[in-house]
Amino acid sequence: MRRSLLSSLRAHLGRLVAACLAIVLGVGFGSLAMIVHSSASHGIDETIGAQYKGVDAVVYPSRATISPADITKAQQVSQARAVVTLTTTYLNAAYPDLVRPTGIEIDALHDSTVIAGPGTSSGRLPTATNEIALPARQAAKHKVGVGDQLRISGYEGRSWTLRVVGLIDDEKSVGTAPAVITPAGMKAIAPEAFVRAIALAAKPGVSQVQLADATRAVVAGELTVYTGKEFVQHEVEGYTHGIDVLGGVFGMFALIALFVACLVIGNTFTIVIAQRTREMALLRCVGASRRQVFTSVLAEASVVGVVASAVGVVFGVALSALALTLSREFDWGIPKVPLHLDLASVFVPLLLGTLATLIAAVVPARRATKVAPLAALRPEAAPAAGSRAGVLRLLAGFLLLAGGGALLAAGAAMHQVLIGVAGGVISFLGVLAVGSLLVPALIRLIGALPARGGGVPARIAVANAVRNPKRTAATTSALLIGVTLISLTCVGIASVQKTFDVTMNGQYPVDLTVTAWKEKMPASAEQQLRDIKGITQVVPVSTADVKAAGQEMSVTGIDQAKAGSVIHDQELAGKLKAGTALLTYPTMRGLNVTEGKPITIVAGQHKLTLTVQLSIGLDPITLTSTDLAKLAPNASVTGYWLASDPNANARDVIDSVQQSIPSVKDLTVEGGLAKRATYTQIFDVLLIVGIGLLGVSVLIALVGVGNTLSLSVLERTRENALLRAMGLSRGQLRRMLAVESLLMAVVAAGLGIVLGLIYGWTGTSALMGGQTTTGAVEYAVPGTLLIAIAAVAAVAGLLASVLPARRAAKVAPAGALATE
Repeated sequence: MRRSLLSSLRAHLGRLVAACLAIVLGVGFGSLAMIVHSSASHGIDETIGAQYKGVDAVVYPSRATISPADITKAQQVSQARAVVTLTTTYLNAAYPDLVRPTGIEIDALHDSTVIAGPGTSSGRLPTATNEIALPARQAAKHKVGVGDQLRISGYEGRSWTLRVVGLIDDEKSVGTAPAVITPAGMKAIAPEAFVRAIALAAKPGVSQVQLADATRAVVAGELTVYTGKEFVQHEVEGYTHGIDVLGGVFGMFALIALFVACLVIGNTFTIVIAQRTREMALLRCVGASRRQVFTSVLAEASVVGVVASAVGVVFGVALSALALTLSREFDWGIPKVPLHLDLASVFVPLLLGTLATLIAAVVPARRATKVAPLAALRPEAAPAAGSRAGVLRLLAGFLLLAGGGALLAAGAAMHQVLIGVAGGVISFLGVLAVGSLLVPALIRLIGALPARGGGVPARIAVANAVRNPKRTAATTSALLIGVTLISLTCVGIASVQKTFDVTMNGQYPVDLTVTAWKEKMPASAEQQLRDIKGITQVVPVSTADVKAAGQEMSVTGIDQAKAGSVIHDQELAGKLKAGTALLTYPTMRGLNVTEGKPITIVAGQHKLTLTVQLSIGLDPITLTSTDLAKLAPNASVTGYWLASDPNANARDVIDSVQQSIPSVKDLTVEGGLAKRATYTQIFDVLLIVGIGLLGVSVLIALVGVGNTLSLSVLERTRENALLRAMGLSRGQLRRMLAVESLLMAVVAAGLGIVLGLIYGWTGTSALMGGQTTTGAVEYAVPGTLLIAIAAVAAVAGLLASVLPARRAAKVAPAGALATE
């Protein structure tokens, strides 16, 4: 049988290319996911380990602050060779390229002879109280070099001028590295700086566990004491949690890709074995047993699986190296990690790819052994549409649909994600089970139009597409999975984002608020803000100090006619009218008033009684500018409320606003734009990553469509030749195969989009229903994306027919009719 296996592989290699390609893509993608995750985790592990080199125990303030007494007690631990305090403060730095100071993290230097400290890429570390070393990337960003002067200020108004004597080497730092000053400088500048940890190094012969136990016995019980190894792991977990989550997402999509590849492989082997029925029957006639036939098919699948999986791993390693190289060009806040290969990231994808191929080939292999030798020498009849197995399959499919649909509805109603996911999986399995009935029916329905206006080629294409319902359903199922998942992702993210936007409009109704602290805004301030790219509306606000319910408060006044242009929540904007005071809930509680009740506000000799209305996200008390003028006729403009272009870069807009109006010393910029922009960016990245990852599944599925069509062309060689002999031109033959492929792609895309809408909406309800303040969920239909998905699937279906159609058109009618 070994010779038979080798000759079979040589003879049918062309028919197995699509299956090999599906395995390569699936395994390559899984290998990429595991290698990138392994490299990122390993890089951060190595980086943080280097930062805490020499540390054998750490006192960490997880539940309480570290007191001077704790530091003294730690320094008296007899098992410790060295004890250093890690001290940090946050101040403001006046960089030369910025109008106003910005926040900076500063650490105090410590003795680094035993426990590692920071190193410099240029210059030296500070030795005097008026010296500072800046992280190299931060210094380069703000154009500060060694020898420059830098103004540092505290939040209480004091400031100091320090000389930059060095640049910290932060090439491998995780996130933004801190600046450093001397311990004496820290005491002078920030005497209230907090101790973020106490690091201890053990004496020779003392283990990390012994040192940690001795330290734990003397410091406060609320403090956490780690061994050096445990603390490094603690820090690594803090940074790699997001990587682990992303790794899980990558792994999930990799499994999806492998599952789709299994469908393509199984379909390919089914068709190839069906075409080799006579060949296998001859083997049975000359003495091969059923077991030998079964073993030969599995052996063939094993060879294909191992070779294709190995190529896939190599492909994944190459893609990983490329991805990590490109990642170094962008500042993602993680160190530049090198490619790291471990046994799991290489052999697990190899093993999974091989097993997937074997599993996918089991059913076709068993089918190959069930046909009697003499019966197999006769032409195989078309599968019976109403066989007992088919009826049971349909019955099980409808039961799965009903049960899964009920769980979907329950998950959406109860806001339980796990129930919804279970319902989605079960109902989708039901769709796949009834595919042999559903897909041909949809093809007939959709194919009615081309069959009516496309002539004989179109009618034959429709008939060919539904001739073998089981094969057609298997072919479209791979594409159906990809389109459903992409549609689900697009609809789900769009719905979650719309729900989030509505929630954000309620919690943060104004994009940006600009306020001057104890200063008047210059007359040109409004125009300066309007000139910022990305700012669409600027509305001035005035403030006045008043008394309400006996308490001193500050009230804000805004023009009623213009408020709606900067307040996203139009219901809230509608509440702002003459005679009404908008109070936040904490203000209402502090003043002991309730919504709808009157409140009297006093400003000097002026008094005004207003009706209380609840507001969320505005100033403590907001009035119309008309009412404020009655209380404080001379109230000046102290700030502005801004609206921004949703398509503008939010970070750039915020930076520009923060650096605007240079004549104002203390400018406070707040609002929901930063948080809104952060989540919007996350949604955009998730959408891009999701579509990109799932696109691999669609690519594999389209390989399956093209493979099925190619093998179908081989099966119908005599039939196509007969059509050519009866007058069908080469162009009509190509058109016939194109219509057949297009019908399968369109049905898969249409059904996938419908399922994606259902799963996306129910999933959003299950995920977000319990997260919003009102429990309301907004559903979205990303029409442009869904149309694009359908168009891509249709075009890809046409492209999948090109090579099979060309191959069919090249065969001469006479020669084809003469073949067996």
